[in-house]
Amino acid sequence: MTVLSPAEWQVIGLSLKVSLVAMAATLPVAYALAWLLARRQFPGKLLVDALVHLPLVIPPVVTGWLLLLAFGRNGPVGTFLEDVLGITLVFRWTGAALAAGVMALPLMVRAIRLSIEAVDRRLVDAARTLGASKWRAFRTVTLPLSLPGILAGLVLGFARSVGEFGATITFAANIPGETRTLPLAIYTLLQTPGGEMAVARLAAIAVLLSLGALMASEWLVRRAAGSDAHVV
Repeated sequence: MTVLSPAEWQVIGLSLKVSLVAMAATLPVAYALAWLLARRQFPGKLLVDALVHLPLVIPPVVTGWLLLLAFGRNGPVGTFLEDVLGITLVFRWTGAALAAGVMALPLMVRAIRLSIEAVDRRLVDAARTLGASKWRAFRTVTLPLSLPGILAGLVLGFARSVGEFGATITFAANIPGETRTLPLAIYTLLQTPGGEMAVARLAAIAVLLSLGALMASEWLVRRAAGSDAHVV
C-alpha cells in the first residue's frame, strides 16, 4: 500500500491552506466586481471587464512579474504593506495565496456575475416598493439568490488555485515548506532522480482535487438552473 510521506502531506496541507486563504481573500473583491459588471453601466466598463479577465489570457509568468513589481519589497504596494503594516508577501506563503487569488479572480467573477444577472430585477424592485432599503434588498434578495454562483465561483477558484504554477513560482518562488505547493512540488520532483512515484502520487491527488471541484461546480450550476426553472 502506498503511503504519502510527511513531506508530501506538508505539500498537500500547504496547497490547501494557500487555496483556502486565497478564496477567502478574493471572494469579497470578486463579488463586488461581479455585481458592478452585472448591475451598473459606467464609462470604461469594457476596460474593467477586460482587466478582470486579463489573467486568463496572458502568460501566468507575466502576472507573477506584475505582482512582483507591485507587491515586491521595492514595489509601491509592497513597500507600503511592509513599512506600515509589517506585512511581507513576496517569497512567503501569503504571496502564493495572493498569486493564486489573482489567477482565480476571473473565474470567480464570471460565475458570480452570471448568477447575479439571473436574479430577476422585479424581485429587487418589489422589495424596494415594500420599503426595503437598497442594502436590505441586496441582503435579502440578490445575495441569497446569487448564492449558487458564489459557491460555484469558490469551487472553480479553489480548483484553479490548487493548480496555480506560473505566477506563484515567479512571485513567491519555490521554497520548501513555505511556497512549494502541489504543482511546484511536482515540477521539482520531475527534475529529481527517483521522484517518479512521488510525482504519480501528488499528480493523482491534484487530479482528484480538481475533478471533485469541477463536479461540485457543475452540480451547483445545474441546481441553480433547476431552481430558476422552478421559480419560472
